[in-house]
Amino acid sequence: MTAFTLGEAAGRALARMTVTGGATPTRLPRTRHCTGAPVRRGSIEAGSFEHHFFVTPVRGECDRLLRMARAALDAGRRLKRAVRAEGRVLSPAEAAMAALTAGAVRVYEEICTLARLNAGRVFPSYDRLVEATALGRATVARALVTLEQAGFLVRQRRFKRIEGDGPGPRYAQTSNVYRPTLPARLMAHLPRWLHPAPAPADVEQLAQARIDELTAMRATLSCRDVARATVGGALGRMLAELGAALDNRIDSQQHESQNQAQSLNDLYIQGSGNDALVKA
Repeated sequence: MTAFTLGEAAGRALARMTVTGGATPTRLPRTRHCTGAPVRRGSIEAGSFEHHFFVTPVRGECDRLLRMARAALDAGRRLKRAVRAEGRVLSPAEAAMAALTAGAVRVYEEICTLARLNAGRVFPSYDRLVEATALGRATVARALVTLEQAGFLVRQRRFKRIEGDGPGPRYAQTSNVYRPTLPARLMAHLPRWLHPAPAPADVEQLAQARIDELTAMRATLSCRDVARATVGGALGRMLAELGAALDNRIDSQQHESQNQAQSLNDLYIQGSGNDALVKA
């Protein structure tokens, strides 16, 4: 006969507990947002950042990114064979590339198509991607995570305001926004013909000259002006006020040091005059 301790017996009894009227185990309720609507962490209000997030792709950029994704898929398959045959340990970049699947590349193809047709404004819902790719919803969700980890995609969650009864605003989750990007961490593992062409020397010199001019211009600004030029919004106004207070303090310290230097000069001149009188 098997003997159980009190703790083991209690654990087995709790594991067999079910809800009244069914055989489904009890589950904790999902946590909800303080407003009463489920809003996922890291979400930003729709309409407040898209003009900075979306980037219009140049001609042929989306097709080039898709070719890179397909090449990365083939390279990842070769890496997985090397791991099985040789027991090779993959680097983080190689592991991200080996995690790519054909479904992820299909989802990426749809995102690149939307970016080309809509001038970079990509915000399809999961249902839209499921319908366009003929993949399952869970497969699409895993594909987006894989693409983001590999560096092919930038994703931002969003929420929107909705009307509701009672005081206070109401929020609800809405579709994410996406931006296909160049995976810099994978460039060393892709064919050289997929690498971007180096910029001409005169373009690099012009860019460096602009950086030097901007640095020299910022060096002449006060703390308040630097805060206004680099940070916007409420945070920029607050930093500008702090910078103004810092400028006033620096000016007062410089004024005091100048007064002290002037008084020392006066004492020196007076002392030299007294010495001259004594000698006379």
